[in-house]
Amino acid sequence: MTDAPAILLDGAAIGRAVARIAHQILERDRAADRLVLVGVRSRGVHLARRIAQKIEELAARAVPVGAIDITPYRDDVEEPRDRIEGPETDVAFSIDDAVVVLVDDVLATGRTVRVALDILGGLGRPHAIQVAVLVDRGNREVPIRADFVGQNVSDAESRRVHVRVRELDGRDEVALA
Repeated sequence: MTDAPAILLDGAAIGRAVARIAHQILERDRAADRLVLVGVRSRGVHLARRIAQKIEELAARAVPVGAIDITPYRDDVEEPRDRIEGPETDVAFSIDDAVVVLVDDVLATGRTVRVALDILGGLGRPHAIQVAVLVDRGNREVPIRADFVGQNVSDAESRRVHVRVRELDGRDEVALA
């Protein structure tokens, strides 16, 4: 018998986490003049847009938002890599000398961030790269950590983390199943 999904964050809690992350980003990079956000497809992109909107409200400055797709580089897919569709990376601005905040929904093993760092390295030479995640799951396989975290989930928690965003799923929610 499996446990029913437990709601870790509801829509209001996700909104507070996004606002907190935006505040923390601005505290670290006060001027925000070199700041850009790059979301990992797909939910990370929507979270990046929300964080950028909040930063714009707080700092009266628009923050560029881009998207990268790590799908072709995943090592946990059964399809051979040459059969995976082309990446949907869309970074229409220079990241050279920028402070790049890489945004994703969940950080667990660190493999996604490691691949995303490689992709960003191919796009330019940023001044700094920081990582923002809605949920930090723990359970690292590579030495990666998030600079900004909405919610930590205990490594001892064996259930899977499911993030839903209203843009894709019709509601905002983080559930453990």
